Amino acid sequence: MARTEPCVCKQNGTANGSLCKREYKESFEEAPLYIPVLTYLGYGILILFGYLRDFMRRWRLEQCHMAEEREEQKDFVPLYQDFENFYTRNIYMRIRDTFNRPICSVPGPQFDLMERVTDDYNWTYRHTGKVIKDVINMGSYNYLGFAENNDESLSTVMNVLKRYGAGVCSTRHEMGQMDKLQELENLVAEFLKVETAMVCSMGFATNSTSIPALVGKGCLNLSDELNHTSLILGARLSGATIRVFHHNNMENLEKLLRDAVVSGQPRTHRAWKKILIVVEGIYSMEGSIVRLPEIIAIKKKYKAYLYLDEAHSIGAVGPTGQGVVEYFGVNPADVDVLMGTFTKSFGAMGGYIAGKRDLVDYLRNHSHSAFYAAPMSASIAEQIIRVTKCIMGYDGTLSGKQRVKQLAENTRYFRQKLQALNLITYGNEDSPVVPVLMYMPSKVGAFARHMLKKKIGVVIVGFPATPIAEARVRFCISAAHTKDMLDKVLDELDIMGDILNVKHSRHSRTNRTVVYDETNIELDA
Repeated sequence: MARTEPCVCKQNGTANGSLCKREYKESFEEAPLYIPVLTYLGYGILILFGYLRDFMRRWRLEQCHMAEEREEQKDFVPLYQDFENFYTRNIYMRIRDTFNRPICSVPGPQFDLMERVTDDYNWTYRHTGKVIKDVINMGSYNYLGFAENNDESLSTVMNVLKRYGAGVCSTRHEMGQMDKLQELENLVAEFLKVETAMVCSMGFATNSTSIPALVGKGCLNLSDELNHTSLILGARLSGATIRVFHHNNMENLEKLLRDAVVSGQPRTHRAWKKILIVVEGIYSMEGSIVRLPEIIAIKKKYKAYLYLDEAHSIGAVGPTGQGVVEYFGVNPADVDVLMGTFTKSFGAMGGYIAGKRDLVDYLRNHSHSAFYAAPMSASIAEQIIRVTKCIMGYDGTLSGKQRVKQLAENTRYFRQKLQALNLITYGNEDSPVVPVLMYMPSKVGAFARHMLKKKIGVVIVGFPATPIAEARVRFCISAAHTKDMLDKVLDELDIMGDILNVKHSRHSRTNRTVVYDETNIELDA
């Protein structure tokens, strides 16, 4: 699926008024009909065996390690949801060994894994004391490769840690306000080309506590159906009415907006106090990119507000890493609330809210994560400052630009090679989040185990994070990946694609040679 978008070109951060055409290419190819049929059939068999095993556990013919309701509390509200608990003990437990693998090194392009074994079919684990060295890391959100531990890069961080210590021991409204946090906020605002910004110590809480401060009862929250859990939780905590629109479907979004403006609130038909559209820059399970220019046009037309979560897109897309706002060349002032996290491209932790000064000042006093939570430590702030300056070129080098361009090159190379392997992938061609569909839980489990034997670490994703019949492997590309690393992963994907019979793409196999540039990228001085 390809779509061409008109967008306003920008030079040096200023709109020049000309229109350009950007090809908006995203793929959500459907598998042949027999694949979902076999997938649901497989789940049916697993569920039947699950009920059989539950029957055996009930009669003590098989030991159950799962938490259970106490007999004297059977009449209380259940602590454990029936289906979710059933799914966990009878389906998830079969492939639990492929999740939560403990690492014992920096999550760079390669990492070390602690070896573990199970003696009771994945209910418990014990560590052998051995370490699996130099596993290719295809799962961490280390998009720009700043997850590193060399002394030269982290010298300023170590100096700040010695001076300020590891913790803050207070909120910012008491004794936790530090010059490093103010320096970071000023730099983030400059990087994003907005009036001001505020930083929080946790990315998830940035969303879940800021949205309730922005909307409440009598307000309408229009949420993309694939939004992250933190956005969903924030919307639920706010008390606002929530309506969900189909993913990246502008017709559906405009219909909901039009109906909301015409009909108003249920029963009373009063006008909504606020209408807030909530979207993500890059969707972390699908690898798709928001259609930002269209959403901005719609929100202006109906006088709504826009909340943009750039957790996965900031640093990862755009010519200079400024996210989807720069990627589409739109004016940052057209996005009412800019949110992002430092846990991915910046190799740190925490999140930010950026925008107009009135908005940010309001959130400083009303967002629970800003008012009640302890701020990030000064050493974490210094790590983010170091990375941001590198991306902006303030460190006097071109390293930041090289990393951004290398990530884009690696992403294109990996996605084009996957297409040549006839594997079904989701998302935008420029997204470093690359899901490969496997559909059946047994296949993703077998795939993850095989890849680990080949010293490749992957992340597999299934229900409830994805639709039950769309289990997948999610690759996260990094600027630190070399061509040899990517080629090794692709070779194993080719082998396992044949063994597991997951090459279902009906796109024709390309004979075009994919050009890969690693270190000789020309940069503008």
